[in-house]
Amino acid sequence: MLTQPRLVIAATRSGDGKTTVATGLMAALAARGLRVSGHKAGPDYIDPSYHAAATGSPGRNLDVWLTGEDLIAPLFLHGARGSDVSVIEGVMGLFDGVAGRGDLASTAHVARLLDAPIVLVVGAAGTARSIAATVHGFATFDPHVQVAGVVLNQVASPRHESIAREAIASTGIPVLGALPTEATLHTPSRHLGLVPAAERAEHVSDWLPRLRELIARHLDLDRLLAIARGAPALTGPAWSPGTASQAAGPGWSPGTAVGSRPSRPVGAAGAAGAAGSPGPAPRIAVAAGRAFTFGYAEHRELLEAAGAEVLEFDPMAVERLPAGTDALIVGGGFPEVYVDKLAANAGLRTQIRERAATGMPVVAECAGLLWLGSDLDGREQCGVLPTTARMTDRLTLGYREAVALSSGPLVAAGTVVRAHEFHRTVSEPAAGTSPAWRLSEGSREGWATPRLLASYLHLHWAGIPGAAARLVATAQAARNARNAQAARAARKARI
Repeated sequence: MLTQPRLVIAATRSGDGKTTVATGLMAALAARGLRVSGHKAGPDYIDPSYHAAATGSPGRNLDVWLTGEDLIAPLFLHGARGSDVSVIEGVMGLFDGVAGRGDLASTAHVARLLDAPIVLVVGAAGTARSIAATVHGFATFDPHVQVAGVVLNQVASPRHESIAREAIASTGIPVLGALPTEATLHTPSRHLGLVPAAERAEHVSDWLPRLRELIARHLDLDRLLAIARGAPALTGPAWSPGTASQAAGPGWSPGTAVGSRPSRPVGAAGAAGAAGSPGPAPRIAVAAGRAFTFGYAEHRELLEAAGAEVLEFDPMAVERLPAGTDALIVGGGFPEVYVDKLAANAGLRTQIRERAATGMPVVAECAGLLWLGSDLDGREQCGVLPTTARMTDRLTLGYREAVALSSGPLVAAGTVVRAHEFHRTVSEPAAGTSPAWRLSEGSREGWATPRLLASYLHLHWAGIPGAAARLVATAQAARNARNAQAARAARKARI
């Protein structure tokens, strides 16, 4: 049994201030000298970037849909290892889950799986005594979750705070603090939510200390710590990327549901071969920088555990891939915001197009799909895929379930995955293309070849046994083929 102090920062609805309170609390606790781990319920990449800024450690996601129930506590314990206290930010309203499936993947669902106390952030703007009815309803709606306290946000005045506190006292739920409406709390947003911390690092370095001081001044940190430390012990081991990378390999049975494991161990032959091959480890380049900020920390850990060397590069700052690149990963982000700078880097775009054409494995999600296309909003991109992409006013958002239509660098044909989709762009492929996925509603999506996967779908590899090992094995095979071709050319030149 593992004792890990923890609490969940939830809210009655989106916009009540979860990220503000959670990030500020992480920073305030860290300022006390505590080692803090930050976690986010749901698939969102942006909020964890603020958690990382506040704690100095990677933000971690806990998403029941993407990884399955059984991995939530193990992934939490993995991310919390070495910390003194963990703060878990919720998603949407406390009980909002997958549409049509109750509270599946909701904040309440994650809190139950972690047996974690909940601190409820309640927007107080425009309310008075009626706020007590809201608190009472949330505290009693599900007897299997514990609302241990309330934080009021957007309080207009000391008198407004006094009225709200007096009303909530009748519920028996303690008020742990009240935040006034101040410009300090504002975090800029755009078409997909908050602007990622990595894109505004110079502003975060000024904003975060002021937020930390505001939280420390207005919240009862001692009581919050006491609630976190009162969380019961968790049973079971922490998730391990090394163990997970060996749980299944490129030959694992297709069609296995996400979050499950094969009935018998299937050795990660490709990963073992990569790790045991002569010469350096396969080198996998990952696009980073301001245009490509989305990624789960566990992906790098899984790749390294499977024997790869992972190298980040900024497509707006360098003209070539890292030396010796054997495979490329381009995750999500905002290429539409930086489309001119990406278009201007003709040398890198040409290299990627040529390397992909000669068999370099490529995995791209959402923003990566846009960058690999022919053009985005009329500006030339890499041209790996004959697609035309453009921004629209329509938001595409939601969880997805899909089946792989062919074998590729991440999964075998027939593999069932759960994913998340979140964008305001449309990518229009040329006719006769080979789609990657068949979605549960019957539509087809993405691109797939034996060495390329490009799609709008965001995946969490912890929930897909063997995905990272398969990519490393594919990278090793591509390197071996390239080396063999070079050796043949050298022998031919000597003859």
